[in-house]
Amino acid sequence: MGRSQVVVRDAVLGDLDFLAELWSSSLRRAEPGVQVADLTALLLRVEHSPVQRVVVAEYDGRPAGAVLLEVDTVSSLNLEPTVRVVSPTVVPDLRRHGVGHALMEAALGFAEQHGIATLGTAVTPGARDSNRFMARLGFSAQATYRLASVPAVRARLRGQRPGLTVASGNGRAATRVIAARRSMRRSRAAG
Repeated sequence: MGRSQVVVRDAVLGDLDFLAELWSSSLRRAEPGVQVADLTALLLRVEHSPVQRVVVAEYDGRPAGAVLLEVDTVSSLNLEPTVRVVSPTVVPDLRRHGVGHALMEAALGFAEQHGIATLGTAVTPGARDSNRFMARLGFSAQATYRLASVPAVRARLRGQRPGLTVASGNGRAATRVIAARRSMRRSRAAG
């Protein structure tokens, strides 16, 4: 019996349901129809873009993984060109069959096609196997990218510095905080 082949190809609109399921944890939180609409827009945009590509890997003729490739810069401050390897994902029961390697080979080819010397990717911190896979390929951690909602950060900032408030037009709130602190210092010094 011959060894199964992994074949990579560009994604097509017929892959929408597969991609929506595969990338469900990477897509925005929304109704499935909205997620499919987002993916449809992505595939239509990629179809006409020389700097983006969505690659689907097939194992024995069935979709087994996918990745989004984008030419970009390392960051808004570091303008070195890089290929972002976005959400390289393999169907769980087809891991360890060469699918991930095939997706990364496609990323290498895309980078070489554009004359770019570096690849960048993001892996969720809890994805131990994915982090190990990327480390074995030579990827090292450069940053930790964190997300939080605006209300959550606002609440935490207020909770960490309860004495600071936005002063009203006449500054009474700030004056009261300063007066309270002075009073506490005096009572500690006296006691």
